[in-house]
Amino acid sequence: MPSAPPGARRGPVEYSFDAAALAPDALDGGFFAGWPSPPSPVKHLAVLRGSHRALVALDAGRVVGFVTAISDGVATAFLPWLEVLPDYRGRGIGRELVERMTAELDGLYSIDLVCDGDVVPFYERLGWFRADAMLRRNPSAL
Repeated sequence: MPSAPPGARRGPVEYSFDAAALAPDALDGGFFAGWPSPPSPVKHLAVLRGSHRALVALDAGRVVGFVTAISDGVATAFLPWLEVLPDYRGRGIGRELVERMTAELDGLYSIDLVCDGDVVPFYERLGWFRADAMLRRNPSAL
């Protein structure tokens, strides 16, 4: 799948659950800003393909946003990653990714996520509620 260069004309965003059709160069464009050890496009693609579900937002073949879900497929799911490129924020892409993913997981008992405090209002606007969480992270694994 060809990718458009950063800064290319933005067209209508399309959404796809088909991570198998992606190439690593479609993911090379500014995701994971500020991460201490961001995954390479190759590892990022492996994450998308290895997830229970992965949904990408595409502009001319370039991934401009994504959300992933891990799940037992029966009762629970967890959304570990949601990102939209900075130039595409404010266009409703993050909302659309979350809404489409939760619709895909409809019927499960719980869909959970952990997020930084500055994005809590975003999820609250989508009907999510606060809960406690525990974390352990290994940045060198990426």
